Order: sequence, then structure tokens, then C-alpha cells
Amino acid sequence: MPHVVGAAPEILGQGLISAVGETQPVQIQGIDPVLEQQVTNLKGAVTSGNLDALTAAEGDVDGILIGKDLAAKLHVATGDSVSLTMGVTLSPAGLLPRTRRLRVVGLFSLGLFEFDSTTAFLSLDVAKRLLGKDQIDLIQLRVDDIYAAPQIAASIPSTLGSQYVTQDWAATNRSLFSALGLEKMAISLTIGLIVMVAALNIIASLILLVMEKHRDIAILKTMGASARSVTTIFMMQGLIIGIVGTTVGASAGYALSYVLTRYKLIRVPVDVYQVSFVPFRVLPIDFAFVVGAAVLVCFIATIYPARQAAKLDPVQALRYE
Repeated sequence: MPHVVGAAPEILGQGLISAVGETQPVQIQGIDPVLEQQVTNLKGAVTSGNLDALTAAEGDVDGILIGKDLAAKLHVATGDSVSLTMGVTLSPAGLLPRTRRLRVVGLFSLGLFEFDSTTAFLSLDVAKRLLGKDQIDLIQLRVDDIYAAPQIAASIPSTLGSQYVTQDWAATNRSLFSALGLEKMAISLTIGLIVMVAALNIIASLILLVMEKHRDIAILKTMGASARSVTTIFMMQGLIIGIVGTTVGASAGYALSYVLTRYKLIRVPVDVYQVSFVPFRVLPIDFAFVVGAAVLVCFIATIYPARQAAKLDPVQALRYE
């Protein structure tokens, strides 16, 4: 298909995984280790062991790849054995749980606690056998442009047939993106209020400066300075204050976001927020918009006090001098 650069089959299932007296629920994903590398970076997320070992069984013991946090709950490491129970089987004694002894061939960490603490991978053949399935549940696709994924997903049923149901990454995580959008809007409003407060401070400072320098303004006007010149002087002063303040604030904010991300200083409970720390990423377009908006607001804030200075009557200002 056009724009599709990789495809990997997958089988899904649920079960219980046990080791060292501990039992945890687990989401099972049966994959082809070779094809999986075409669509995901699972191999790069393996912190111990080897993804390719999933298909290299030792004797009658098949391999399993489990999340790092799930391994911590089970107190197991690479090379240890675990018991996996998936469904039931009919025997002369009745229904019995379908249990298989597996060897941990590796641990992975994708950075999401919800995934790393509940997910395990089997080879496609082993998953079929344990789940009693003879066909795959889904096919993961990788496209050349992630932002075109909704359009590509919509075109698949018309190309392959209406029996295929597609779901792109944006639809899968729609609730998360909606929450992030609302959060970004709230942050933007907060930043806007902060900029407005800063603008009011500039207005107040310039008004006080006009009151303090009324004698100097009057002298300038008696020497021939036009109202436009006086307006320009105060507007330039306010603009310089805004540019200097914005430059210092933006530079400090950028440096702070880099330090907080580089050294992971803001730690959060991983079992609550799914990540262990709060990362920061400064987008160039957002950075430019905030800086430009701040300078613009500061410039607008200079108009009123500058016009007040231009309207100052030199006769009244120098009457009691």
C-alpha cells in the first residue's frame, strides 16, 4: 500500500504470570521479532537480554520478554523462569487452567509504567499455541508520515475491503490528546495573564517616570521638541524595557527547561503519572509566539504614558519651578 513502510502481525491475549510466590495480571502480545522491528522500536527498548531470543527456545522451554516494572513485581531477572496461565483447557478431570513454564529472555522499558508493569511479549507461534488461536488479531502498520496516518487508515477499508477495521494512533489516544490540549490552553491563559500583569507594571513605571520627569519634558518642549519626539522617547524606553525583560525571561526559561529535562529534577510517582519525571520540550513556534506576544504587549503598554507625556503643557509644568 502507498505510504506504508512496515507491517507486523500481532496476537493479543490476557493471563496471569507467576514467579517466586508472586502473581500478576499480564497483557500478552504475540509478535514476530523480525517484523516487529519494522514498525516499533521494541528492540531498542530492551534493557536486558535479547528480543531475538523469543524464537530461540531452549529444549521445551519457550521464551518470554517482560516489562522492567513487571519483573520488579515478580522479583525475576533475565534467565529466570516464570509460569504463564492463559485460559483453560478441557481434560478428563474437567476444566483446568492452561499453564506453561517460560524462560525470561529479556526485559524492556518503554518509559510508560502502565505498559512496563503489565505487558509481556511472546513469539507469534508460542502465543498461537497458548491462546489456542489459528489466526492473528491485528496488523500494525508503520507509515512514512505519522500526521497522514488518519487519512491512510481511512483509505485501507476501501482498498482491502470493508471487513478490515482500522484505527490510527490519534484515534487510539484521542482522550489523552484532548486532555493535553485543554492543559495547553490553560497554560497559555496563565502565561497571558502574567504578561498582562507585566504590561501593567510597565504602564505604571512609565506614568511615574512622566510625573517625575515633567520638568525635563517641559524643558525639551520649550527647546523645540515636538510632541511626536517626546512620544517616541517614552515609547522607545518602554519598548527597550520590554525587550530586555523578555530576552532575559525567555533565555532563563529555556535554560531552566533544559536543566530540568537533562537532569530529571522534577520527579513524580510513576504509578500515578505513568512517567518517572516531567520532561520539557521547547517548540520553536511556541517560543517565538510567546516572545513576540510579550514584546507586542509591552509596546502597546507604552502608548498611554507616552501620549500623556506628549500632552504635557510646558507652561504649567514650569510655573512653580
